[in-house]
Amino acid sequence: MLQSMTGFGSAQLETESFTVCVEIKSLNSKSMDLSVRLPRSLSDKELEIRNIISKSLVRGKVNLSVEVSRNRAAAGRSRINTELLQTYYKELEVAALNMGAKSPDLFRLALHMPEVMQADAVEDKTEDLNWEQVTPLLLEAIDKLVVFRTDEGKALTNEIISYIDRIRILLAEVEKHDPSRVEQIKTRIQGHMQELSSSESFNQNRFEQEMIYYIEKLDIAEEKVRLINHLHYFTETVYLPEPTGKKLAFISQEIGREINTIGSKANDSTIQHLVVEMKEELEKIKEQLNNIL
Repeated sequence: MLQSMTGFGSAQLETESFTVCVEIKSLNSKSMDLSVRLPRSLSDKELEIRNIISKSLVRGKVNLSVEVSRNRAAAGRSRINTELLQTYYKELEVAALNMGAKSPDLFRLALHMPEVMQADAVEDKTEDLNWEQVTPLLLEAIDKLVVFRTDEGKALTNEIISYIDRIRILLAEVEKHDPSRVEQIKTRIQGHMQELSSSESFNQNRFEQEMIYYIEKLDIAEEKVRLINHLHYFTETVYLPEPTGKKLAFISQEIGREINTIGSKANDSTIQHLVVEMKEELEKIKEQLNNIL
């Protein structure tokens, strides 16, 4: 089953001192394009983290963020600097009296003056975060992202297979119309032959050789066989367990090559219209393959 390259996963751990949150998200990319943002205490683990992500996610534009924040309970309580509060209050009271202003909110104003509310000094324990705490969070976030990718991949699989089935239907229409195309070509050739045979310079042997070459050039039997084989191979590859995005892109190129050849050799408006429709379905497939792992 296909996997999308788009995904998101997160995991969180809360202790008495701090909360650590791991978030990882990915978008489509031709290779592994990894951006990592870590707290200072984990900076020495960046290479190991990159190796874990690269092995698990293979490719994509991936962003990892590990954030640590101190909990409110660990931040300590605030206390009022009473002496400073009294000073501010008296100064505000004198200023209001001198200016003849009403002063009903002097206490509130004084309370919000700088450094009146002071937090007790507490030990910052966010630096206590260690690799053993982060590793399971990282793996959990990756697992969630893989599940996200898989769910997206199921929808993409159904969509892409529907385009392949549509190409098969159009190819069947080409197969159905091909005998009448051949008859039309034969009729035209026979008409030209009757016109040319009356000419004194008509060379029967040369004419037959040229007609054999012409008919072989217009024959699309091999292209039809190769195209149906490519379609079967594409469908089989979709359901392989390993990532197949790049392989499917190569197969789609081969499908396009056969479709183009059928269109150029057909010399028939009906088949050329069917070829245009097949190309449209193939373009839809290529567009979706850009987001396949």
